[in-house]
Amino acid sequence: MSLVLDSAAQDLLFREARTANTFTDEPVTEEQIQAIYDLVKYGPTAFNQTPLRITLVRSAEARERLVKHMAEGNQPKTSTAPLVAILSADNEFHEELPALFPAFPQAKELFFSERPAREQSAVLNASLQAAYFIIGIRAAGLAAGPMTGVDFAGLQKEFLDDDHTPLIVMNIGKPGEDAWYPRGPRLAFDEVITTV
Repeated sequence: MSLVLDSAAQDLLFREARTANTFTDEPVTEEQIQAIYDLVKYGPTAFNQTPLRITLVRSAEARERLVKHMAEGNQPKTSTAPLVAILSADNEFHEELPALFPAFPQAKELFFSERPAREQSAVLNASLQAAYFIIGIRAAGLAAGPMTGVDFAGLQKEFLDDDHTPLIVMNIGKPGEDAWYPRGPRLAFDEVITTV
């Protein structure tokens, strides 16, 4: 075996894990989300910038406001998921860099003084963190339903501000009945990996 992680954990995180489209009504607790975040916060980002911000949509009023921005096919599952999270990139992440990357405090001014550079880096690194968050959700025995079928401009205006770029809306919970679409094919090793 070439992997250190045992086969059951590999299945939980990857081989058997799927994007859920239906969920049970079992709640997702604050303690579960805290445990997920406390695990995935260690995933690497450039300069340890950690620009991902997560907005948990728990109230019925906020859920109603969110659903109207979702694509039609995503509205029913977003309406009924136990928990929905809006994942966004904080374009002002650089303000935290002196504390988060004390080995090189001048990185804030040297690399991220200009807004376009910050936005590009924030989106890239928050997207990495979003992937870690999906793995963390799976590690908690839950299913994630990440979606980009959303009116992002409307979502930003409704829930965020100009300093945050929305990336993904994520349904979270225990998978419900008929939760899975058939698994799509994956590219083979030789189609992806080259050696130079």
